[in-house]
Amino acid sequence: MEDLAALAFDYAPVGLAFTENREIRRCNPRLAEMFGYPLDALTDASLSILYPSSEEFLHIGRVGVAAMKGTGRYRDERIMRRKDGQLFWCRVRGQSLDPEAPFARAVWSFADISEDRPLAVMSLRERQVAKLLAEGNTTKEIARLLDLSPRTIEVHRARLMKKFSARNSLELIAHIAGIPL
Repeated sequence: MEDLAALAFDYAPVGLAFTENREIRRCNPRLAEMFGYPLDALTDASLSILYPSSEEFLHIGRVGVAAMKGTGRYRDERIMRRKDGQLFWCRVRGQSLDPEAPFARAVWSFADISEDRPLAVMSLRERQVAKLLAEGNTTKEIARLLDLSPRTIEVHRARLMKKFSARNSLELIAHIAGIPL
C-alpha cells in the first residue's frame, strides 16, 4: 500500500511546499503547475522566485517571521509571480515545525484565487496598501504599518479607487477582495 501521507502531499488540490530557511526542499505537482515551473526546477530554489520582487520577498519575510513567533502559523492573501512573469492573487498559509524558529522548517500551502480577485496593474506600494485595506486596516493603521503619513495612504487609496473605478472605499474593498458587486 502506498504511503498515504505522500499521496496526500502529491495529490493535494492546492500547492504545497516543505521549506527550510525559505528554500523549497520539496513541493507537489500542483505548486509547480500553478507557478509554471517544472517540478524539479523548484527543488532547492529560494521562495523568492515566486514573488513579484525581491523587496516584497524581504518585506513578507519580516512580517511573516514576526507573525509566526509563538504560534508558528501565518496566513495572508498576496500577489505572487508565475515563471512567465504573470502576477496573480494567491492565498498563502504556513505552519512552522518550530514556532521559535519559524522559517527553519515549515509547510506552506498556496491557492490560486485569481478567478475571484481582479488584478489591476499596481505599484508595490499600492499592492501593500490594497492588501492592508482588504484586511480591514484603517488609513492610520496602514500609515503606521508602512511607516508613511496618513495623507500618503489617502493618495494611494485615491489612485486605487481610480484604477478599480470604485465610487467609495467600500466599493474599492469589494473590488480588491473580489466580492461581486
